[in-house]
Amino acid sequence: MPVDLVKSHAYGNDFLLVRSDQVRDRDPAALARALCDRQTGVGADGVILFRPVFGGAEMRLFNADGSRAEVSGNGVRCLAAWLLESGLEEECASSPVVVLTEAGEKRLWPLGREGRRRVFRAEMGKPTDLTERRLRVGSDDLTVVTLRVGNPQCVVLGEASDARLHKYGLALATHPVFPEGTNVEFAEVEAPGTVRIVIWERGVGPTRASGTGACAAAVAAMAYGGAARAVDVVAPGGTQHVEWRDDGIYLTGWADVILEGRWLVEPGESQR
Repeated sequence: MPVDLVKSHAYGNDFLLVRSDQVRDRDPAALARALCDRQTGVGADGVILFRPVFGGAEMRLFNADGSRAEVSGNGVRCLAAWLLESGLEEECASSPVVVLTEAGEKRLWPLGREGRRRVFRAEMGKPTDLTERRLRVGSDDLTVVTLRVGNPQCVVLGEASDARLHKYGLALATHPVFPEGTNVEFAEVEAPGTVRIVIWERGVGPTRASGTGACAAAVAAMAYGGAARAVDVVAPGGTQHVEWRDDGIYLTGWADVILEGRWLVEPGESQR
């Protein structure tokens, strides 16, 4: 059976949005792998299966390799943008869009538009398990900051370069100390209000942006790198704003809905 879908992205971090009732007896992990393939599928970093509820939606997130993820800061924004595009705008005129994720409820306040893009300020919750530690990676010892922002994160403060990303990114993302895997950011504090990052996304690989990655890098830079409590986080895909307040982390940025389409191929058929 065909699958109707929407493609949205935030700073180049792209997602396919599929209503949960279309999946039914399909294997969602296999469907995600097929849809996300950039040669034989539609192409994306992940698939969001969602069910609309009053004022928002419930969602489950599958990475491009079919693995599960608890939450995505950019993903919830992409879903919120589509909910407003598809008729939720009046319902959320005086209240936030609420997205129920496997990492808890996320509230997103629409701040308007930048052209066709929708801008949100999202409540991402409090960071947990924040600690600095040493890890052996190959023949090197690295100082890293580990934490959770709804999902596992590993931040390496210092030079944010592609060379370091490709040397250590996969090894850290699959390091034995992280049994469920982890997202990895290399974060450089350029000024108290500016942090530059490159990202290795768990289950995906290098990505142009990450919402939770921006949050994690900001918190690590604030706790251990001398950054201010409100920073612009600059990734290859663009700049998001992160605030770490007493009641948690707030992430501000945009999302763009770019495609509505229909998937005609069952998982596995495009590889035969």
